[in-house]
Amino acid sequence: MTDSPRPNGNRRTPLPPATPPETDAPRTGPPRAAGSPRADAPRTGAPRTGAPGSGAPGSGKRRDAFFDNAKYLAIVLVAIGHFWEPIKGDSRSLEAAYTVVYAFHMPAFIIVSGYFSRGFDMRPDRLRRLITGVAVPYIVFETAYPLFKRVVDSDPQQEISLLDPWYLTWFLCALVVWRLTTPIWKAVRHPLPLALGIAMLASVSPQIGDDLDLQRVLQFLPYFVLGLCMKPEHFHLVRRRSVRILSVPVFVCASALAWWAEPRMATGWFYHRDSAQELGAPWWAGPVMVLVLFACSLLLTACFFAWVPGRHMWFTALGAGTLYGYLLHGFVVKAGDYQGWFEPSVLHEPAGAVALTVFAAALMTFLCSKPVQRVFRFAMEPKMEWAFKRDAAEPARAPGRRERRGKRAEPAAGEGRETPASRETQEQVSV
Repeated sequence: MTDSPRPNGNRRTPLPPATPPETDAPRTGPPRAAGSPRADAPRTGAPRTGAPGSGAPGSGKRRDAFFDNAKYLAIVLVAIGHFWEPIKGDSRSLEAAYTVVYAFHMPAFIIVSGYFSRGFDMRPDRLRRLITGVAVPYIVFETAYPLFKRVVDSDPQQEISLLDPWYLTWFLCALVVWRLTTPIWKAVRHPLPLALGIAMLASVSPQIGDDLDLQRVLQFLPYFVLGLCMKPEHFHLVRRRSVRILSVPVFVCASALAWWAEPRMATGWFYHRDSAQELGAPWWAGPVMVLVLFACSLLLTACFFAWVPGRHMWFTALGAGTLYGYLLHGFVVKAGDYQGWFEPSVLHEPAGAVALTVFAAALMTFLCSKPVQRVFRFAMEPKMEWAFKRDAAEPARAPGRRERRGKRAEPAAGEGRETPASRETQEQVSV
C-alpha cells in the first residue's frame, strides 16, 4: 500500500506539501520579523536560552527557566506572607509589606497557570492529568488538613468537607473550575471583559456562600483568563531593561501607599474571598475595588516578572515542585498557630521578623526539592492508571518518532520545540 493513489500505473501523484499539525503549545518566541524564516520552516537550532517558551535544547520535554524561576520565587513569597500573618499586627511597616506581597503573588501564579492552560481541552489524557494532578491532591489535602487539626489542636469537632475548601486547598478547587471552563474562554470574543464582569458581580453577591470557595474562584477568575490570552511576546515586553528599572520606583511607591492605607483599608480585599457587604462596605465598592485591585495587581505582577531571571539558576529546578511546597508548608504554619510558636515577643521585633522570613524561604526551598517530591508523589502526582480507560488515540499523539514503511524513523512534528506534552510537564500546578 502507498500513501497516494496510482491512476497512471507506477507513476504516483505527488503528495501535497506536509503541513505541521497545529498544536496548542505556546510559541517559542516573538512574532516573525521581516526577513526571518517562516514559522513552519524546519528548525535547525534550539531556541535561545531564557526566552519564554524555550527550555533546554535537544529535549522533547523541556521546561522554561523563566517560568520555573517565577513559580519558585512566587511560592517563596506565599510562604513568607503566611509566616508574617501571625506577627504583622504589631508593625505597621510589616503590615504594609504584607499588603504589597498579597497584591501580586497569587495573581502572578494564576496568570502563569492560565498561560500554561491555553491548550487545555476535554481530551481524555488532559482530563486524566487534571484529575490526578489537581483534583486528587485536593481531595487528599482537604481530608488531611482537618485531620491534622484534630490531632495537633485537639479539636475532635473539626469536620471534613470536600465542598468547603480548607486553608490552602481553595486554589486547587479553583484550578479545576478554571481549567474546565477554558474552552469557553477560548470560544468567546471578549473573554477578559466578561471575566471582569463576573468578578464584579461576585463581589456584590454575599449569597454565593462558601461552597467550593466560589467567591475566590470568581473574583480571581480575570487573572486566569488574562493568562489564557497572553502570548510569549507579552512576557518579553515586561522583561526589558527599561521596565526593570521602572519597577524599582513602582515598588517603592506601592510600599508607601500600602503604609498609608494600612489603617484605612481592610486587608480582606486582597484575599478576594468576601463580598463588599461582608467586608462592611457599600455594595458599589465591590465592583470598584475589583477593577482597582486588578490594575494594581497587574502593575506589580509586571514589575515582579521584570526581575525574574530568564537563565538557569540554582533554584530553577525547584519550580517543578511548587505544588509540594504550597500544600506542605501549610502544616508547619498551622502547627505554629495551634502550638503558639508565633507568640514569643522576639518574633514580633524586627530581628525576629527577619529570622522568620529567612526560615520561611528556607522551608519552602526544602519542600520544593526532589527528595520531598519523591516522598509525596503518591499524593501529589498519582498515576492511577487502574482508574482510567486506555485512550486508543493516545499513542498517535505521544511525542516521539514515527516510522513509515520503507523509510527510516523521522522526527515527529514538533520534536525539538515545546509540544503539548512538554507543556503539561511544566504546567504542573502553576500554583
